[in-house]
Amino acid sequence: MMEIQFKILGFVTRCNWALLALGAVAGPMLLPMDVALGLTLGGLLVTVNFHLLARTLSKGLTPGRLSSRNVILAKYYVRFFVSAVIIYFLISRHLVDPVGLLLGLSAVVVSITLATVCELTKLIFKEAV
Repeated sequence: MMEIQFKILGFVTRCNWALLALGAVAGPMLLPMDVALGLTLGGLLVTVNFHLLARTLSKGLTPGRLSSRNVILAKYYVRFFVSAVIIYFLISRHLVDPVGLLLGLSAVVVSITLATVCELTKLIFKEAV
């Protein structure tokens, strides 16, 4: 069971970085600059956040090195607060388009959805054979 979870986590992580790269390259060619910048910065923010969360949980839940629940939650809330400040700064200074930023922030949701669809497809076709 853990093997599947690590496989999905790896897929989601790789997919996040691939979506970020795709948005950063295709965005300026297809969208106005403020939307493209929002897409790129939103994708970067959420991808880095996801990576740091995975690292915090991995280190904090490793047997023999278990962190307290309060330490894990504190790191989570610090990341959340820093992200909120960055998003506020980007929108309030009109550096990015809010719609582009929202699309960029959706990269992890898209990655998780893709991972779910892939795993369900494998399960369905495995049972069909």
